Order: sequence, then structure tokens, then C-alpha cells
Amino acid sequence: MSLPPLVEPAAELTVDEIRRYSRHLIIPDVGVTGQKRLKNARVLCVGAGGLGSPALMYLAAAGVGTLGIIDFDTVDESNLQRQIIHGVSDIGRSKAESAAASIREINPLVNVEIHNTALDRDNVREIFAQYDLIVDGTDNFATRYMVNDAAVLLGKPYVWGSIYRFDGQASVFWAEHGPCYRCLYPEPPPPGMVPSCAEGGVLGVLCASIGSIQVNEAIKLLAGVGEPLVGRLMVYDALEMSYRKIKVRKDPNCVLCGENATLTDLMEDYEDFCGAVSVEAQEAVVDSTITAAELKEWQDAGKDIFLVDVREPAEYEIVRIPGATLIPKGEILSGEALAKLPQDKQVVLHCKSGVRSAEALAALKAAGFRDAVHVQGGVLSWIKQIDPSLPAY
Repeated sequence: MSLPPLVEPAAELTVDEIRRYSRHLIIPDVGVTGQKRLKNARVLCVGAGGLGSPALMYLAAAGVGTLGIIDFDTVDESNLQRQIIHGVSDIGRSKAESAAASIREINPLVNVEIHNTALDRDNVREIFAQYDLIVDGTDNFATRYMVNDAAVLLGKPYVWGSIYRFDGQASVFWAEHGPCYRCLYPEPPPPGMVPSCAEGGVLGVLCASIGSIQVNEAIKLLAGVGEPLVGRLMVYDALEMSYRKIKVRKDPNCVLCGENATLTDLMEDYEDFCGAVSVEAQEAVVDSTITAAELKEWQDAGKDIFLVDVREPAEYEIVRIPGATLIPKGEILSGEALAKLPQDKQVVLHCKSGVRSAEALAALKAAGFRDAVHVQGGVLSWIKQIDPSLPAY
């Protein structure tokens, strides 16, 4: 369905703006009026990472008058495979500052507002209220639900995107005209069910594919052209090179935007709601957690342990802790790997950061491996505390 323009047009375009945006101006559906609307628009991009990079660059090139960037992270070498708004010289620099510098190079006519802070329950409403439209480039469920809830409570539309390995999704959520994110996903997935990009990987160019779709939707909303993805979920498979659209209906029983909504304010704890680690895993790690330094001490002392790496084979190929045997978490959770584990040695589990190994530990405890432990911080802690020469990923 077509929707009215989200913003009013600016008073005029300067001679420089007419020259710069001439290819937009000659498109009948955009024209001078549409470009004036873009100039008058205020768009916030949540995250300057994989999706935020192409989104910010194309929003700037398109002439969106004010771009807000919220990101508290710093640029890491592993980001450069997909976060194209940053460069080698930006490593260690604030992502928000780095992105702002790139935007100014692309289009000095754009006003950039930096929010170099973590988005949380205390500031999300104040920050969102300053913008007409939100582009969501987040990579975790807790922030996604918070972005959705704040947008609905403020009556703001937002463009959502998600990426994983070769798969991408995009939609527009605007409770006034269609469903919200909770209508599509009323509950977050169980802890550990959906790996993050850091755990499962993502094809770098997929970020550009989904990020550019997000910008396309943003422009349509701001200028009031075309049919935005309100009430539709676009699913992209980069391996099959296929796109498909799925209808998403507004849920009359949605706790946030339904007819009898019960969620009338932001939740107290989104991390708890999304369960970064299951209750079983939280219980399992109590008194069953060791540090990377303790693991090294055990190895040096010749302690009789069986070290298990619960990551995926591709991760194991990149970097591994010496002496570890690869048994992916899925094989432990299914019970398939239990026969491979010795009964006469203490089992020590590790993953990349400690989340997956905690889930696997819970499964082992339930199967009778009472003295099993896991390594807090996993491979990342091993690299930091024991062997900085190993590649972080």
C-alpha cells in the first residue's frame, strides 16, 4: 500500500544541491519535491556496522538532510570484511566518529549527529524522538525488541534488516499502518538457537544487499513514493539468488500494538527477556567455570582433562586452543556426542566467548558429567590472556 510522505519538503534546493542530485530530480516519482523532502528529513541509523555502513553511505549520497548515528563500539580489524564505511586507519577509532568522517567525505551537505553511546532503556526514547525515521542495523535480539518497542510507543516507523551467512531479511514496521516486529516475532528464539554473525559468520556483500534495500525503503517512506514493505517481509537467499515476499499481518493480540495491548512502556530488562543464556546454563556454570589462565595452568601441570571445543568446524580451522578436540555444540545437545566423551577424565568445554559452552555444559551436567566445567570467555579469553599471537575472529 502507498503511504503519504513522512516529511514536508524543505523550502528550496541550492544550486549545488541541484547539481549533486540531478539524477534524482529527473525521476518523475522523486523530482524536486521528493528531493526537498529528503533534505528536510532526519534519519537515525542504529549501528554503524554491517548494515549501518551501506545504509549510512547511501542515505548520505541520497541527500538525507540530517543523519544520526548511534554506536558505542570501536572499529576492529575483523569488521573491515563487511563494514565498508570504515578503513584500516580507523581501527581502534569510535565507529560513530569513523562513520561520520566517511559521510562528510561522501556528502558535506549532510548534517551528521553523533550519539557515541550504548542505546538503552534510559536514552532510547529521547534519542528516537529527535528523528523522523529509524533504520535498524542492530545485530542482537535484545536491542531489536527495544528498538521496536520504542518506535511503536513514539509512533515512529522504522526499517528493519537482518543478516546471517548467505541469508537476509528486511521489512518496514509501522504500527500505525501495519504490524510491528512483535507481530512477526512475539517471542525471541531460545538462547543459543540462532548464532550471532560473530559465531556463524556473514558474507560481507550480503550487508550491502540488505542495507541498500533498507535505504530504498527509507527513501520511499520519506518521499511518499512506491509501496513500502509495510506488512511484508522480504527474504533474500544469496546462494540461490532468490527473493521472496511473505505477508505479515498485524496481530490483534500483540502485547504492544494489539487491540488490548498490555505492554504500555519499555520493558525493564531486554537482555533478560531475550535470555542471552538459558536458565539451565546459568545454573550449570555456577562453581563449574574456569578462566583461560586456569586452563593453561592445568595443562602445564599435566592434569588429566579432556578439552572439548564446541564451536563449528570452520571456526576450529581459523584458530584453536592447543589440545582441544572438536565436538560441535549441536552434537552434545542432541546426545550424539556423549559416547565420545571419556568417563575417567574431567571434561572441559570451551567455545568462542563462553555462551555456547555454557549451554553445552548444561546438557553434560544433565547427562551425568557432574565434574565438567567450561572456560569463561572461551577462545577470546585464551587469546587475550595466554597467546595474543593467535588471530581473533
